[in-house]
Amino acid sequence: MALKLYDLAAADERVRFSPFVWRVRLALAHKGLSADTVPWRFTDKATIAFSGQDRVPVLVDEGAVIVDSWSIACHLDAKYPDRPSLLGPREARAGIVFVRNWCDGVVIPGIGRQIVLDVWTILHERDQEYFRRTREARFGATLEAVAAGADQALPAFRASLEPLRATIRSQPFLGGERPNFADYIVFAAFQWARCSSPRGLLAADDPVAAWRDRSLALFDGLAARAARAHLSNEGSDSPP
Repeated sequence: MALKLYDLAAADERVRFSPFVWRVRLALAHKGLSADTVPWRFTDKATIAFSGQDRVPVLVDEGAVIVDSWSIACHLDAKYPDRPSLLGPREARAGIVFVRNWCDGVVIPGIGRQIVLDVWTILHERDQEYFRRTREARFGATLEAVAAGADQALPAFRASLEPLRATIRSQPFLGGERPNFADYIVFAAFQWARCSSPRGLLAADDPVAAWRDRSLALFDGLAARAARAHLSNEGSDSPP
């Protein structure tokens, strides 16, 4: 079994921070699978041209090339049905699709406003111009202006997490007693921030912080052991 995963790296190659690749890394761990990871950077477009597009994650599984974290999760469940399911029965997938859409439309942009300048600072110098140009076009403002408004935007971001908060008050994970791909989708966004920024996103007593800590401990602390570009001094808000 030969799997290869192309994974976004900072200037320090050990720091892997893509929220979409983290979804896949956790999905592989859930399945009990391992992959050789290939460090990739934003301007390394030619390296993954074989995939027919220019973004990670890209998974190569015994010659099959799969792109996009959702497609990869579907592939893993279809190819390895004897291993723990990521998505559950087909009729249950609509709920996970909703979580994905909510995360991509609300959580990722909300976290992005908090950390975008920090992400720029950790990039390899050959990626910095590309990142600044594309993200400033996305936000309609300079990275510095976005960062200057982060404190003001933080309460609204925390409020936007109420659907997650309301769910994990009554169960340990979005998947119920055990996590599934819905948890990995949302947790990966927080792991993006954890690996690339010292900024605290959650109050220490927020139920979301407790869920994040449970997720950090999964798979023998896979996410907790990940290299971080910045180390925070914010105590329980940024677990070690």
